[in-house]
Amino acid sequence: MTTRFYKNITASFIKSGLLCFLLLFLFSCKKGSIVGNNASDTIPAKTQPVVFLTPTYDPLSLDTITVFNSTPAVKNLSRTDLVEISGVAASRLNPGILYIHNDSGNLNQVYLTDVTGADKGTLNLTPVSNRDWEDIAVGPGPVAGKSYVYVADIGDNDSKYKSIFIYRFVEPDLAGKIKPVVNIDTVDKIELKYPEGPRNAETLMVDPQTKDIYIASKESNTSKIYVASYPQNTSAVTVMTPVVKLLFNKATGGDISPDGTEILLRSKEIVWYWKLSAGTSISAGLLTKPHHAPYANNEPQGEGIGFAADGSGYFTTTEVRDYPGNPTTISFYKRK
Repeated sequence: MTTRFYKNITASFIKSGLLCFLLLFLFSCKKGSIVGNNASDTIPAKTQPVVFLTPTYDPLSLDTITVFNSTPAVKNLSRTDLVEISGVAASRLNPGILYIHNDSGNLNQVYLTDVTGADKGTLNLTPVSNRDWEDIAVGPGPVAGKSYVYVADIGDNDSKYKSIFIYRFVEPDLAGKIKPVVNIDTVDKIELKYPEGPRNAETLMVDPQTKDIYIASKESNTSKIYVASYPQNTSAVTVMTPVVKLLFNKATGGDISPDGTEILLRSKEIVWYWKLSAGTSISAGLLTKPHHAPYANNEPQGEGIGFAADGSGYFTTTEVRDYPGNPTTISFYKRK
């Protein structure tokens, strides 16, 4: 009788244990299921702080560089309908050709001109639209030996867009063509995000040595520089890396020289210029003290800036939509 009693007790414990295990298992599965489907029950991931390096020089104590002429050669654009020019870049493939474009709400077109302001043709970027194109650059890209045009759809006055876009395409060979209209049907779409949320920007720069893409924000008394390192993803969104925070007021354009040793950053009022020592990266160079570069304040709303393809100087352009009677101009500051 005692043996049977212990056997019954043992069986009871086993059954109870199995039942408890089963209940715990089902509860765990159910709880896991709730956590997976209800965001309020999840543990939020820790966000990494966004850290920018900050230069130590006094921006009010900059000297003016003397390697460029202080008085520019100024030409009016022959096309009077281009009144919102926001960027300028020199072709590497087609000698003497400059690429320019209008900004928000305009056609998805890049226009061709030269140092005289002549109408040299149009490129239609058929796969994309112009939400707010604010800058343009020329540099290397995925295929070795090819030159690429980069168009920056990065304008965001209300800081509301979750993503910005860089459109990249191979430079077309325009040799022998008179005022061509060329459809660009193959365009890489590089979607980028800022690490700390939307912001306005009007400056695109491409490093000719590394193929990295730099964006400079347009803010009061601040310009935050971000980088999207090469190779840029064309099938997923890339969160850019913070680089440097400059005490620069409302940047409207910038460029890196074809040899990668010079940087320009402009606003409507001033131009900063960096000359990098050998082996200095763009990110490290931006931490060094710049110079003021010549700017004649001859543009009612100066936005574009870009080095000549042969390094002989730099160009600036302006918007004139809100300044009736002012012609759209291209200014060239020649290297001495």
